[in-house]
Amino acid sequence: MSSFSRSAQQWATFARSWFLIDARMQPPGKIAAMCSVRLQGKHKPIYHALSDCGDHVVVINSKHIAFSGNKWEQKVYSSHTGYPGGFKQVTAAQLHHKDPKAIVKLAVYGMLPRNLLRRTMMQRLHIFSEDELPDAIRENLTEELRQPREIPRKLSEYTQEEIDAFPQLWTP
Repeated sequence: MSSFSRSAQQWATFARSWFLIDARMQPPGKIAAMCSVRLQGKHKPIYHALSDCGDHVVVINSKHIAFSGNKWEQKVYSSHTGYPGGFKQVTAAQLHHKDPKAIVKLAVYGMLPRNLLRRTMMQRLHIFSEDELPDAIRENLTEELRQPREIPRKLSEYTQEEIDAFPQLWTP
């Protein structure tokens, strides 16, 4: 016998939950994949492609995302105004400097299905460049999702014993 009544289980299935994702030192693609699943409702047993059963997703620390390799300078975001000569190209570093939320937003938008529900799903995505949240959103949060990639420790975070125990490759 479960601890919840049947009506409580149904309410928990159909209700919109609020998930928190910390994007600090995470690749935007991994964050976007997690957000896309929650926004569509694919993690729920009642999922259907035509039904709008997704949840709210709150992404914090989008200012501190991390690209691998040289993607800050090599990745290019393109747009067109619709007028002749209106083709614009911006690198990831320039876009991130202009709007720290834009890269995560574009990554999530690209991972959602291309249908009429896409804009509705994007309205349930809340992105914050730092870790300060409004009280109204903080009250609604139901679950914090773990980060997809483990954050590497800085050298200053190691103790002297750990540094001494690390194998030396070359000794002068």
